[in-house]
Amino acid sequence: MAILDCSGLTKTFGPKRALSNVSLSIDKGRIVGLLGPNGSGKSTFLKLCNKLLTPSAGTLLINGEAPGIKSKSLVSYLPEHNYLADWMRVCDIISFFRDFYEDFDASKATEMLVSLKIGERERLKTLSKGTKEKVQLILVMARQAQLYLLDEPIGGVDPAARSYILNTIIKNYNPEAAVIISTHLISDIEPILDDVIFLKDGEVVLKSSVDEIRGENGVSVDALFREVFKC
Repeated sequence: MAILDCSGLTKTFGPKRALSNVSLSIDKGRIVGLLGPNGSGKSTFLKLCNKLLTPSAGTLLINGEAPGIKSKSLVSYLPEHNYLADWMRVCDIISFFRDFYEDFDASKATEMLVSLKIGERERLKTLSKGTKEKVQLILVMARQAQLYLLDEPIGGVDPAARSYILNTIIKNYNPEAAVIISTHLISDIEPILDDVIFLKDGEVVLKSSVDEIRGENGVSVDALFREVFKC
C-alpha cells in the first residue's frame, strides 16, 4: 500500500521551477534514495511532503490525505539544517519530544544516545556539528512514524560514524513505514536502499528498484548516477 502519492507535483519560486510535474508513488516497507545533484529539487520535495511549502500545482497525498495536521502525526522529518536551540541539554530535548509526539519512544532515544556515547546532560552548544546531527537523527528515528523523511542524514558526520547511523536507520524505523533519504553520498547508502529516484532540474528522470538497476544495467546505483549526471 502506498504511503505517499503525488501527481503533477510542481513548485515554483517566481520564474524558477524547483519541481516540475513530479508523479510517483512510494509503498510502505521501502527505503528509498532521493538522489540528484545540488539544486535538483530534493529538499523542496521533502518540504512539500512535510507542508513546509505549498505546491504550485499538482497533488500530494500522505496516506491518502493532503499534508496537514493529520499527516504531521505520521511523518518524522529530519531537515538538512540544525533546528535545535543551543542552550538546551540533550535530556531537555528528549523530554520535549516525548511531550510533543505521542509516538516518541524515549527509552529507544536513550539507548541510541548511549550507543553513540552522547551524554544526556550535555548542552548542544558544546557538541560538534556532527554530534548535533546525530542527536537530530536519534530524535527522528525514535518515533514510530509511517513515513520518515531524512534530508542529508550522513552529510555532516565522519565516515566512521556513517555505518552506525545507517544501521540505526535500518534497526529503528517501523517496518510498516517508508523511509526517504535525500543524499549525495550514494555509495554509502546504496547497501540499505530498496528503490531510488533520480531528480534532475526538478524532474524525475528515473524511478527504479535497486535490484532492477543491477539486473538490467549491470551496474551499481552509484555508477548509474555518475553516468546519468556525468559526474
